[in-house]
Amino acid sequence: MPDKGAQIRPCNGMGGMAALYRKEMSDHIRSKRFLIVLGLILLTSCASIYGALTGLSDAVASDSSYIFLKLFTLSGSSIPSFTSFIALLGPFVGLSLGFDAINSERSEGTLNRLVAQPIYRDAVINGKFLAGATIIFLMVFSMGLIAGSVGLLATGVPPSAEEAGRVLVLLFFTSVYICFWLALSILCSVLCRHAATSAMIVFALFMTLVVSIVANALYPMGQAASAGQILDNYSCQMSLNRLSPYYLYSEAVSTIMNPMVRSTNIILPQQLSGAISGYLSLGQSCLLVWPHLTGLLALTAVVFAASYISFMRREIRSR
Repeated sequence: MPDKGAQIRPCNGMGGMAALYRKEMSDHIRSKRFLIVLGLILLTSCASIYGALTGLSDAVASDSSYIFLKLFTLSGSSIPSFTSFIALLGPFVGLSLGFDAINSERSEGTLNRLVAQPIYRDAVINGKFLAGATIIFLMVFSMGLIAGSVGLLATGVPPSAEEAGRVLVLLFFTSVYICFWLALSILCSVLCRHAATSAMIVFALFMTLVVSIVANALYPMGQAASAGQILDNYSCQMSLNRLSPYYLYSEAVSTIMNPMVRSTNIILPQQLSGAISGYLSLGQSCLLVWPHLTGLLALTAVVFAASYISFMRREIRSR
């Protein structure tokens, strides 16, 4: 393992953050943890593509359009789809890259040596986040390229320009989604002294199964509930769910990868009167999910700002 207390060449300003950035990139690439995570992601990606190929013939028989997109959205008999795998494994990737970013330096006694270098103190946390985000973007786009190549070789059907654009939007959304979990893990790493405690607190945040309980408390659903009460309850659940990055990501990805999706909100039967069934263009689908991307970026910025402020105000002492 690289020495986290290695000396950094004297520099200031952006040069100091660039030096920290290069150091953190080197630490990530050389670590066994990164190689294990990368291998797991590649394995699950290939498994999801294999599952999609097993059910592709039946899906094409019912709808022969957008075959390349089906490689990322179809699931096999016992294997989830590519998008489902990423939605579940994305938080794990982000957490594994940042859960010990600060507290491991503190517990090993190298943090005080690191901030004693001739660089600005905020370069430490900025460099760690930027290095982790770079690793995430490289990993996600490489994974998407490999999965698409395997699907292309197996089917022999090249993607259209719109299909390639939708896959690129999917990979960008995935990278931003995982960066949120990276920022959250860095925040817990700053606030908690030990890595194990940090990981436990972050994983506790997955307990978001109280949405239906809150919605039912606000808008009770009895046996004789009216249509208005049912609509209010469902609207409340949707609004609360959209506070979750997992739900935002899942809803955005299903919209991008399925051109038949025409709205992300509730559509009443009278609103469908006279509507013509058809596919949305990539630009129109992006307009539907633009609020989701804004929400994910805002959540990431708020969480990282909290970790930045906490780190800058925290006193650093040697062990």
